[in-house]
Amino acid sequence: MSLDSYVSLGRSGLRVSPLTLGTMTFGEDHGWGASVEESEAMIAEYLDRGGNVIDTANIYTNGHSEKIIGDWFAARPGLRDRVIIGTKFFANLFPGDPNGGGAGRKSLVAALENSLRRLRTDYVDVYWLHNWDRTAPIEETMRALDDLVTAGKIRYVGVSDLPAWKVAEAQLLARFRGWAPVIGLQAEYSLLERTSEGELIPMAREHGIGVLPWSPLKSGLLSGKYSRSRAGAVDTRRAELVGGPTERDYDVIDVLERVAREVEATPAAVALAWVRQRPGVTSTLIGARRLDQFRANLASLDVRLAEEQIAALDEVSAPALNFPAENNRMLAPSLGFAGATVDGVRTSVLPLLTASDQRY
Repeated sequence: MSLDSYVSLGRSGLRVSPLTLGTMTFGEDHGWGASVEESEAMIAEYLDRGGNVIDTANIYTNGHSEKIIGDWFAARPGLRDRVIIGTKFFANLFPGDPNGGGAGRKSLVAALENSLRRLRTDYVDVYWLHNWDRTAPIEETMRALDDLVTAGKIRYVGVSDLPAWKVAEAQLLARFRGWAPVIGLQAEYSLLERTSEGELIPMAREHGIGVLPWSPLKSGLLSGKYSRSRAGAVDTRRAELVGGPTERDYDVIDVLERVAREVEATPAAVALAWVRQRPGVTSTLIGARRLDQFRANLASLDVRLAEEQIAALDEVSAPALNFPAENNRMLAPSLGFAGATVDGVRTSVLPLLTASDQRY
């Protein structure tokens, strides 16, 4: 696979690369991250290899990430329309201002104007709600976003880190009222964080929403730096906040390292390849602090995992999901189909059904 093997994002006409350039690391304003020069080198490398999606947010390095992207494209007239640029709103950059963040109309419109200024563009391709605002009516948020689509300031709507039921509410509301629908969902998803499989990913697939996993390396825990045989060094302020692997994490890392040796790839490349082939996933967000790290992540496109390798990773990383996930997965098919094969899946007959031939 290559970066120019484009995929439709959700139920839309927007075609995206299988890996998205995530830019949370752009800028050194927080004491860690990539310099302006290194950030620009990653943009160039990504686009040269056929990538077409750049993801940022107003809060990333307090707006510096957006400025780096905007300055780079401003120096290259004509290139911006060939690329999908998405940014996020919700985060408040103005302490003490109750309308400086969140998902109300006043806040999200102002946030967009500031993002457009920093990005030095007239529009963003995907405008992402970064988190759930419990205080803002979802109809206010979705109507305001639809108005921005109509005004030509944004092309599509996405959401990030919302509960599944709230995304479903937003999507149904938009469709019933003829507003711009949600086409993308960003959610944390990796071998060490799979609970999105309980509600979020099935919901997204049902409602025509493409999934873009973030932190597919679990903040570096799956990068190959950590191993049971050697303690991973905490070398950045960000890593200090995240902490190190747990004993269960090391169980996953052990299998990841074994598979990486078998396919002659890095643990990071294998972890990214596993995420990329998961059901519902459209494009995986990747980022780095250095160009060599970024290139190593791009190498995941060349990794091919055998069925037994995928099964081993699936088994060791299997999550404990909220009710009724296991009930729906294990019991419901047998209850409903009683041994029949439906959509390629064979079901079993429950013992309670075979205990007696009597029917009433």
